[in-house]
This record gives sequence, structure tokens and C-alpha cells, in this order.
Amino acid sequence: MINITGVSVYNFENALRGMRNPMNSWDKSDSCFDGEGQYVIGKNDLELAAKLCRSGTDHRKFMRQIFVSADILAPLYWWKEYDTYKVGTTANSTSTMHKIHAKKFELSDFSHDMLDGDGIDILLNIIDALEQTRKKYNTTKNISEWYKIIQLLPSSYNQLRTCTMSYENLTNMHNSRKSHKLQEWREFCGWIFNLPYADKLICLQNK
Repeated sequence: MINITGVSVYNFENALRGMRNPMNSWDKSDSCFDGEGQYVIGKNDLELAAKLCRSGTDHRKFMRQIFVSADILAPLYWWKEYDTYKVGTTANSTSTMHKIHAKKFELSDFSHDMLDGDGIDILLNIIDALEQTRKKYNTTKNISEWYKIIQLLPSSYNQLRTCTMSYENLTNMHNSRKSHKLQEWREFCGWIFNLPYADKLICLQNK
């Protein structure tokens, strides 16, 4: 399971202006803001941007200046792979260290969409054990009970992070993960494809 909300995409204007610096070709720029305040990339700018994207990372440096922020709710087993892309990304997460004992454990706290009946039963037993341990810790404040929660917590536990990344980061993610066996990655790459101009910039190299 993965859920992506609160998406903001920004800095197209500055990134595309800088894109034209090497050839001093600012007079050929044809992008502008429309009546609703949305930045619309013109034909000339889009053709140059796509050409630079095809030419490789050394030429598409402007992609590092187009930013995306989003709230991503995903299981720990997905976050473990996402953390491969630490360079150039930033995230603030909900804390298992400080707040794991603050809320009742429920089935909805865990990704379980791929589990069958037996799998759900196993997970429910784990959740019940975690909940009993959580209650005991909140009553006794015994650190050993807290450690039980941390060390027994399944990797299917969903964590929320507010992430900021660039179109260059997303290009690397899409190229590497679009056919991954994890459904979460395939859904994430589908989300990438639907970002503004992603089909012309981020995913262009895959065509």
C-alpha cells in the first residue's frame, strides 16, 4: 500500500531560465504563467528541455532545480528501498522512537492488501501482541516493553513522511523501479508519470 497526498511541484520558471544560460538563449524562451497562475512551458522551452534530458545527466542539470514535495504513507519495507535515493532528497517522518506507543495498534496501520486469510490472521495476532505490549509499557514505563514493540514491529507498518525531491531524483527512481516486483514501486512510478510534463522530461528517456 502507498498513498501520496499534498503534492506540490515548483520552480519550473527558475530552472528553465537557468537551462538557457549556457547558450545565452533567454530571448527564445516562450514559457509563461497563465491566467490561473500556473506555469506553462512553451514549445521552444519544452523542445530544448527534452533534448537536454536525452543528452544525459551532465546536460539536464536544470532537472535538479525542479522540486516536488509530497506526503507519502508507505510501509517500512518500501521506505527501506526508497532510502537508496538519499542524495538530493529530504524527508521528515513520523517517529517510531517517540510516538510508537501513543496510539492503539490497528489493522489499518499496516499494509495488508496482498495478504490472504491466513496472512491476515497472523498479522492480527501480531497486532494484538503489540497492543498488549503497548498498554503494558504505558502503564509501567518499563523500557524492555518498549524494546519489544520496536523489535517486533513488522516491516508492513505504515510510516508517513513529507518528502522533497527533484525531477532528476524522480528520473532515476522511475528508470530503476518502474518494473519492480513491489506494487508500491509500480504505483509510485505511475504517480511520477502523471506529474506536470513528466511524460516529456522524466519518462522521456524510457521511450
